[in-house]
Amino acid sequence: MDRQDEPTETPLEEAETLALAGSRDLYLRARTPAFRRVTAALVAAGFSTYALLYCVQPLLPVFSADLGVSPSVASLSLSLTTGTLAVAMLIAGRVSDVYGRKPIMTVSLFAVGVLTVACALVPGWTTLLVLRTLTGVALSGVPAIAMAYLAEEVHPRDLGAAMGLYIAGNAYGGMAGRVIIGVLMDATGSWRLSLAVIGAFGIAAAGLFAALLPPSRRFEPEQGLSLPHLGRAFARHLRDPMLLMLFVVGFVLMGGFVTTYNYLSYRLVAPPFDLSQAWAGAIFLVYSLGGPFSAWIGRLGGRHGLGRMMMVSMALELLGLALTAIPSLPVAIFAIAILTCGFFGAHAIASGWVSRRAATDRAAAASLYLFAYYAGSSLFGSVGGIFWSRFGWTGVMALVGVLILAGLALARLLSRRERRDA
Repeated sequence: MDRQDEPTETPLEEAETLALAGSRDLYLRARTPAFRRVTAALVAAGFSTYALLYCVQPLLPVFSADLGVSPSVASLSLSLTTGTLAVAMLIAGRVSDVYGRKPIMTVSLFAVGVLTVACALVPGWTTLLVLRTLTGVALSGVPAIAMAYLAEEVHPRDLGAAMGLYIAGNAYGGMAGRVIIGVLMDATGSWRLSLAVIGAFGIAAAGLFAALLPPSRRFEPEQGLSLPHLGRAFARHLRDPMLLMLFVVGFVLMGGFVTTYNYLSYRLVAPPFDLSQAWAGAIFLVYSLGGPFSAWIGRLGGRHGLGRMMMVSMALELLGLALTAIPSLPVAIFAIAILTCGFFGAHAIASGWVSRRAATDRAAAASLYLFAYYAGSSLFGSVGGIFWSRFGWTGVMALVGVLILAGLALARLLSRRERRDA
């Protein structure tokens, strides 16, 4: 390894690293080849997870037109996936405590790709919803476990940056899934063929993840699933006021964000925009801004306070939402870009804060955060369809605005506690 690739540490930092790592293994440090392999693998995992989770979102208007279902029923193709993902994730972290982080994530990623291809082959709406529900179970083997993997393997000084990069991978995956499915839909005219192609991409990404991710060095397996232990871990985390507030932040954050994007597709293909599926999907390219913004906000959180940066991110999200009221395509693109950056910044802060706050049973803490996160997506993603059908985009804005304001109030409380405990 070239010396320029090695992280430079002062003697005090080196002593701290050794003390944290013990006599066996060192933590992964930024700017090392192993750290780069981890981040590359998690970008691949983010693609496979979030591209295949959200690839149906731009297809909601297509499902409504082709299969004769209402917007709220069409949204079940996403809401059922996120709902089962939220529940299954509570157990997935504990399963990985027994069988290892990398094996569970690898099996999950391959299963998600196969199930997505299968969605393209089923004859009717009900069977598709069943497969999308199973996709949520398979997806549960990645997000919480990936956060626990990073918390175990990466040095605490570099964890914020690593978590930001992981969230960036998620952002790029979500963007790719939405954009690619829109292009495929316009090119082929078939949502089935489009799903089959993106499912094949997911299988390839799973193979890349398996090849790149280093095996855990600091993981110590538990003996047996010990569900009572898991229940005690959940109860302990839920008794921590700061963790509880962070879980609720995840609930309202994701609820508002998914609701916005679910019904944005309907808004963009209708007057005054009248965009094609490909052009409506192309607006998801603004996800590319969410990745670097989340990594940047994660670094600023370590310098200026996590609560403060969370409030800044949510204020940006609220501003972006307000600007979507203007019926202009350039303004809409700018507004969604601001909203997306704000969301990913707040999510990066909250998810990293959960890992730092939970001194023990980090996988359980991450599972609870992501349970709340995806429960918000499942609940409000479908409820938003009622607001869209009855009140149009104004109703969607009102619902999302209330959720963001609730998040801001919690972020303010968290910031006060952070300063008090400093």
